[in-house]
Amino acid sequence: MRIHLALVAACALSLAGWCTAQEAKDGKKLAEIAPKAEPVERPDPMKVKDSMRRGIDFLVKNQNKNGSFGSPELKGGIELYAPVPGAHHAFHAAVTAMCISALIETGMDREDVRTAVDRAEPWLIEYLPKVRRAEPQAIYNVWTHIYGIQALVRMHQRTKDADRRKKIIELIEGQIGFLQRYESVDKGWGYYDFDEGTQRPAASSTSFVTAAALVAFREAKDIGANVPDKLVEGAIKSIHRQRLADGSYLYGEYLKYVPQHPINRPGGSLGRSQACNLALRLWKDEAVTDAQMKAWLDRMFARNGWLDMGRTRPVPHESYFAVAGYFFFFGHYYTANLFDLLPANERPYYQDHLATVLMRVQGKDGTWWDYPLFNYHQYYGTAFALMSMKRCER
Repeated sequence: MRIHLALVAACALSLAGWCTAQEAKDGKKLAEIAPKAEPVERPDPMKVKDSMRRGIDFLVKNQNKNGSFGSPELKGGIELYAPVPGAHHAFHAAVTAMCISALIETGMDREDVRTAVDRAEPWLIEYLPKVRRAEPQAIYNVWTHIYGIQALVRMHQRTKDADRRKKIIELIEGQIGFLQRYESVDKGWGYYDFDEGTQRPAASSTSFVTAAALVAFREAKDIGANVPDKLVEGAIKSIHRQRLADGSYLYGEYLKYVPQHPINRPGGSLGRSQACNLALRLWKDEAVTDAQMKAWLDRMFARNGWLDMGRTRPVPHESYFAVAGYFFFFGHYYTANLFDLLPANERPYYQDHLATVLMRVQGKDGTWWDYPLFNYHQYYGTAFALMSMKRCER
C-alpha cells in the first residue's frame, strides 16, 4: 500500500508539473486543461426513445402497491451500513421522489405513467415530513430532503390548482427546514457524522451532497419557495473550500490535508466536479468559468472509463481513484444538467456522447444501475438515467 501511494503521489506531482508548464505556455488555468474525446456518431433518435421507453416501462410495472418505489430487500451486493428503520425510510422516500421526477420529465404523454405518478404523489406527500436521520451517525435523510424538493418542484409545475401549489410550496419549505436542521456546523451537508455529540451534525460536509442541495434550492427558489440566503451562502463557501486548482473537488472537507489522495484527483472527482460546477453556476458564482465548465465536460467523456470501472462493484471505493459505483449515474445526471448552460450549437457533441454511454450500459430489463443497494438501485439508477437521456434529445 505504501508503494502504491508513493507511486500515486509521484505521478500526481509529475502531472502537476506538466500542468504548470502548460499553463505558462498556453495562458490557461489548470481547470481549463483537459483531454477531449473524439466525436461519436449521433445515436439513432428512435433508439434513444426506445431506450427511454424501456426504462419507463420498468418503473411503471414495478411500482409498489402503495405507490412508492423500491424496498429494503437485499438483492445482491453487500449489506451497507443502514440502521433500521430510519435509513430505509430515507432510501425509500428518496428513491420514490426520484422516480416521480423521472416519470414527470419523461413520460407524461402516456396514460399509464400519469396513473403511476398520481399513485406515487400522495405517498410522497404523506411520507416526506416523517423522514428523520436514522441515528446520530447516519444522516441518509439529507438525500430524501434534496430529491424530495426536486420531485415537489415537478409536482408543482405539473398542477394548475392554486391550493395544491400552495401546499406543495409549504412542503418544499418544510424539507428546506430539515436541511437547515441537519446542516453541518461548518456548513454544507454530509451523510455520516462519526464525530457525533452535538445536536447539529459535527462531521465535515461533502462537496457533492452540498452541490445537490444547492441545485434543489435553485429549483425551489425559481418557483417561489423561500430559501434562506445564509443557507445558500454557507453551502457555496463549503464547496469553495473543497475546490482544487485543477477543477477537482475534495470528496469531503475532512480530506483537505490530503488533497493528492486518489479520490481527490481528477479521475476520482469526475462524478463530483459536474455537480459542483453546476451548483456554482446556477447560483451565479464566478468561480467556474465557461472554459472550466467545458473542460470538465470534455474530461467526463475522455476519461469516462474511470467511472465505468467502478460501476456495479459491490464494495464502495474499491476501484481506481477510490471511485465507488454510485458515482456513475449521479455524475452523468449532473453532467446532463450542464447542457442547458452551453450555447445551443455546442450541446450536440456532449449529448451524443452521453446518450452513447447510457445506452451502452442499459440492462436487458430496461433498467440502469451502478451499485447494488438493497432493492433501491435499479430505481434510482433508472431515474437518473431517464432524466439524463431526456436532456440528450435534440
